[in-house]
Amino acid sequence: MKKLFCGAAAIALCAACGVQVTTTETTTVLEGSETVSYEPSELLSKTLPELTEALATGETTAVELVTDYQDRIEAIDRNGPTLQSVLALNPDAMEAAEASDARRASGETLGPMDGIPILLKDNIESLDPVATTAGAFALQDNVTGRDSPLVAGLRAEGAIILGKTNLSQWANFRSNDSLSGWSALGGQVRNPHILDRNPCGSSSGSGAAAAASFAAGTVGTETNGSVICPSNVNGIVGFKPTVGLVAQDFIVPISSSQDTAGPMTKSVMGSAMMLNAMATGPAKTDYVAALDAGSLSGQRIGVLRFAQGESADIQGRFNAALDILEAQGATLVEIESFSPDAENFFGNAFDVLQYEFKHTLNEYLASTPDTVMTRSLADVIAFNNDNAELEQALFDQSIFDLSEAKGPITDEAYLTALETVQTASRENGIDKLLAENDVAMLVAPSGPLSPRVDPVNGDNWPAWAGAGYLAAIAGYPHITVPMGDVHGVPIGFSIMGTKDADADVLSWGYAFEQASNLRVEPQYLPNAEARPEIAAAMQAK
Repeated sequence: MKKLFCGAAAIALCAACGVQVTTTETTTVLEGSETVSYEPSELLSKTLPELTEALATGETTAVELVTDYQDRIEAIDRNGPTLQSVLALNPDAMEAAEASDARRASGETLGPMDGIPILLKDNIESLDPVATTAGAFALQDNVTGRDSPLVAGLRAEGAIILGKTNLSQWANFRSNDSLSGWSALGGQVRNPHILDRNPCGSSSGSGAAAAASFAAGTVGTETNGSVICPSNVNGIVGFKPTVGLVAQDFIVPISSSQDTAGPMTKSVMGSAMMLNAMATGPAKTDYVAALDAGSLSGQRIGVLRFAQGESADIQGRFNAALDILEAQGATLVEIESFSPDAENFFGNAFDVLQYEFKHTLNEYLASTPDTVMTRSLADVIAFNNDNAELEQALFDQSIFDLSEAKGPITDEAYLTALETVQTASRENGIDKLLAENDVAMLVAPSGPLSPRVDPVNGDNWPAWAGAGYLAAIAGYPHITVPMGDVHGVPIGFSIMGTKDADADVLSWGYAFEQASNLRVEPQYLPNAEARPEIAAAMQAK
């Protein structure tokens, strides 16, 4: 498969507070003759809920957290292994930390997120003096001074916006030959587990930064796989909510029918805490209170065997995860086959995104400050052609060109395509699989094992594993939870549910996490050949 449809690139669509961590021996690399450790401090190694407790007990302060994260970003993201996962730091973060500490000292905290540093994907607006660029020079002056609703929700609970993360440029919806994790402004994001491995897109920076302990949590966005895939390959928890649960306003868009932001963290409880603040609407659900470590007991679970992929290593990790579900009292129901019940399903799905991208991006660009000179998709295309040495050094803008050629969203072709793919992924997809098999959820591997970054050929993924495209196109909730690694490359376990089953999906993910504890810490290895077992095997005997 040449390209995964992640972050929407077009394509052949392809803890409780104390979550335990599995590591190899130690996080060290050799630099010259010196051994350097990139392992986080005891404090920064903690999960988000553990950091909340540390703030509450006085073990640390918000100022100390911001200082420590900023120092770690300088040492590891901009130097050392140079992950390039953080695109910009918020100059107002320390002031916000001081205000949080003052509130806590007076007994007036705003909520459980008060004093918690968060990184935002750089297609999400915040009122801080930091541009929202989508990784593109065309938006480098897009300082809007407005919070997206999800950021306003985080800020209302006292969360500190630490900065913005790098991403696959334009959320990976620019070219059929793109390179995941690359943006013209930020360069190539590196996977902290093995540095030459693909960090996946488009929320690559958010995934790498969360795994590398650059913030207590990060926010990604997904159109088709862009929260799940980076979480999978960076070995963290990623949750894609039901579309609409988190407002789309003031986020550089792709698709009104599929776009959503979602939390990316080291633990399911951390993601639930973030979602409590990020979700909008009058009927607020307490996703933390809904977490239940025993929630898998008595559940019937649909096992998507048709989506387990061809890798024997992934199948082995997946089967071990299924054993854990059974040990928790679940009943497994094997689902051997499925294909979308719609002619030209993937072609129609791509058409929908092109129509919606042109429409929503034109609306978005028209709302940006006067400092932004590109006021439409056509303007961006022209800008990229005029600055091809910067913007098109590695790949073209074929998806932009295809999208610009589309008509308005009143076109019958668009309306028909949208109805076709939504029906096929909802009533005739996830909902049908749930009903016909009498199961509460669907499970599969979260994706394939990450390949090497290849700037010459672009993304070149192995045979796909997982069925996240169904949840993405349907707009239904989907969580990935770590289920270990293969030679240091992380792999995740996916759980999908029906519309608005967000609390259930989070709780099931939490129950699996608590029973498995399979998250691995990054090792910052230069390549897989640096693994002892691989190095030995690569040598002549």
